Amino acid sequence: MNSVVQIIEPKGILDGTKTTDFQHQIEQSIESGVDTILVDFQDVTFMDSSGLGALVKALKTLDAANVRFYLCSLNEQIKMLFELTSMDNYFVILANREEFTQQLREKS
Repeated sequence: MNSVVQIIEPKGILDGTKTTDFQHQIEQSIESGVDTILVDFQDVTFMDSSGLGALVKALKTLDAANVRFYLCSLNEQIKMLFELTSMDNYFVILANREEFTQQLREKS
């Protein structure tokens, strides 16, 4: 059985001004029937507590919808935010898309 994967690629700063758009993308992905979502932080330069809050909300929403949720390509500032808040214990954080692809193969 093949996974239906959605990759979300936020850009720039992930803060309170962008969380509504991010939540909308998550909801649209669920409605379209995906079973796996990857948020690739390659082009995110900074994330504040609002961005982290949006990710926590997404995690809860996706968990309730039985959708697997992965994050990848976090820069040092974002990694530190996850570690300081212990949120790295709740999210599956991967180094890059290659590691994500490997995870998908292993789950298939």
